[in-house]
Amino acid sequence: MKENVVKDKSFAFALRVVKLAKHLQEQKKEFVLSKQVLRSGTAIGALVREAEHAESKADFVHKMTIALKEANETLYWLELLHHSEYICVPRFESIRTDSEELVKILVSIVKTSKVNQIKN
Repeated sequence: MKENVVKDKSFAFALRVVKLAKHLQEQKKEFVLSKQVLRSGTAIGALVREAEHAESKADFVHKMTIALKEANETLYWLELLHHSEYICVPRFESIRTDSEELVKILVSIVKTSKVNQIKN
């Protein structure tokens, strides 16, 4: 079976976000921001999965664009958690790198898909 990098990376990222939210809730007793990052961080992979069975090319682009927006929003919540000192520097740097990588992949997919959509 063909490897799907964005699918694999978004699932692995969602798993990291779940573990981070659990840590924030259990160890830091932080419940509001942790739910925000949990929601947006797990939505990325869910949208990528939805896009696998899109009804059309336009539907695929739409779902991947929303996944990109969720990835960017997740980056915001991670930065806020870091700057409010809920996440230590090493943990933040690591998960931020993964988040930025997902944003870059999704930007590339959306741009390429839109170009291909125009050509067809």
